[in-house]
Order: sequence, then C-alpha cells, then structure tokens
Amino acid sequence: MLSGLLVILFTMVLTENYVLVQFLGICPFLGVSKNLSNALGMSGAVIFVMSLASAATYLVYTWLLAPYGLEYLMTIVFILVIAALVQLVEIILKKYIKSLYKALGIYLPLITTNCAVLAVTILNINNNYNLLQAVIGGFGAGVGFMLAMILFSGVRRIISRAKPPKCFEGLPITLAAASLTSLTFMGFTGMVENMFN
Repeated sequence: MLSGLLVILFTMVLTENYVLVQFLGICPFLGVSKNLSNALGMSGAVIFVMSLASAATYLVYTWLLAPYGLEYLMTIVFILVIAALVQLVEIILKKYIKSLYKALGIYLPLITTNCAVLAVTILNINNNYNLLQAVIGGFGAGVGFMLAMILFSGVRRIISRAKPPKCFEGLPITLAAASLTSLTFMGFTGMVENMFN
C-alpha cells in the first residue's frame, strides 16, 4: 500500500511532471518564474488547490456523476469545482490569514485557469485512483509543479545575466532554456518504477 502511494507521488513529481514532461501549466511557469519568491508563492497555492481539487472532484465523480451516468459532464463539472474551491480558498485566506492572502495576491485567481489543475483531476479518474491515491496524485503533481518553478527560477536568474545574440533575447532564450530543462526530466523515465520493486 505504502509503496503504491510512493510510486504515485514520485511519478507525479518526476516522470509525469505536468510542466516539464506533460507541458501543461506553461503560462504560469513562464510568467511567474522570474523570481524565486513569486515562484514559491504560486507553487504553494497550486499544491494546496491541486490536493483539494483532487479530493473534491473524486467525490463529485464517485457520488454524483458516475452513479447517474453523467460522466460526459466531467470536464465542465471539474472546472466549476476547481473555480469554486479557488474562490473558497481566497475568501477564507482573505478573512482569516490576511498575510498569506496578500502574499499570494493575483496567483490565487490564476490557478483557476491553470490547465494542470484540471489535468490532474481528470488523470486521477482515468487511472481509477481511490480517494487517498487521488489526493497523493494531486499533491505530487503540485510538488512537481513547485520543483519545476524553483529550477526554472534559477535558470532564469542565470539567463538574465547572459548576453545572448540579439535574435535570442527575451522569449526565445527563455523557451530554449525551458526545453533544455524539460529534457533533464527524461532521465527519470523508468527510475520510479524500479525504485520500489
């Protein structure tokens, strides 16, 4: 049981990393990774929302959609659940933890449109995960998002000091660096499955 949960966790962090392997959630990856504090703030919010969304969408699918033959509404319903969760988290943080709410700022509403959050909830259902496995999968996907953000924040800091040719300045050098960073994660393929055998 524990080894199965660890496989799910490490698979989501390393070999199925949503940003660097699946190429989902690229907009916040490129937009927020300019400095480390913003990357950490966004990542913390994504971990929290992915974990909550994984649990909530599993329950909605299991108790509402599947029993009544409404599986075809999964994507629309999951988007609504994620949006509602983000709004709920925003309201709670604004009322009770104002410092964290101010630190996260615009990042919370942006999570609603992050396709990686929707992808992890759908993948949990497609993989037939139970509730605990779905939450671990969501948490692992969030940690993988954070790992990608932290790594790329460091890469972008180094790039900012580089003097590339004029045609590579700005977005082109950023995209080239992102592609090279994603190639490093291909080295993890097969590692997770063999770690726990």
